[in-house]
Amino acid sequence: MTTVLGIDAAWTATQPSGVALVSSMGGVWRLIFAGASYSHLLIYADEGVISTSRPSGSVAEPAARLAASGKIAGAPVDLVAVDMPLSREPIAARRVSDNLVSAAYGARHCSTYTPSAIRPGRISDDLRRGFEHCVYGLLTRKISGPGLLEVYPHPALVELMRADKRLPYKQAKTRNYWPTEAPINRRRRLLDAWRMIVTSLDLEIKGVSAALQLPPLEASSWQLKACEDILNAVICAWVGICVYEGCALPFGGDTSAIWIPHPELLESRPNRS
Repeated sequence: MTTVLGIDAAWTATQPSGVALVSSMGGVWRLIFAGASYSHLLIYADEGVISTSRPSGSVAEPAARLAASGKIAGAPVDLVAVDMPLSREPIAARRVSDNLVSAAYGARHCSTYTPSAIRPGRISDDLRRGFEHCVYGLLTRKISGPGLLEVYPHPALVELMRADKRLPYKQAKTRNYWPTEAPINRRRRLLDAWRMIVTSLDLEIKGVSAALQLPPLEASSWQLKACEDILNAVICAWVGICVYEGCALPFGGDTSAIWIPHPELLESRPNRS
């Protein structure tokens, strides 16, 4: 069995982080958990219940998350794929990895955000050190044993969906995406975008459509954000799968690297249908 933990990591301790756990037996990947916060992961590991409560923020505590994930999967986690700037050195400004991704994907509206010593700052450093203490070192060149990966959902989605540019799927930016639409129509278009992403992910990971039930049109803002965080976590897990299968490349160097699925390598895989 191979297990990948995907984390849509918040850049502050006050915001929740989406979590997704996938495993493979016989070459078939399945989603075995998806939740909107670290606490939801712990609840499922302890009680076997998918929490629908409003998620809250907390620090990562890698040892606890790995233990809970191993309990759910019945096997240790092999790779942890995190959407957050990570580096072996303190992050003070844009890194080589940020610039390389922006050069490759900027024309497709997938440039990276600029990290700083404040955001994510200590959150990133503590997360990396915590995983290193659990023998999950940051992987920037090649895969060797259990490890930690930095991933970035925007270019990953472009490759998954074979899209020309960044997909309009962020709940907080619907007014920017569709400025002339009425609010209810913006929400419809957002849910349509999510539905397409879920359908594509379900072809890669069994059980995604069943687990990611989209919220209704009248859902509250926090419910929409929770769904988005879970979706991002599944995307992170999918990139981890691509790295494990040799279908993703690192953009960066020894200090930091952002792993992104490569279109030609994706096309060369055996048909999953």
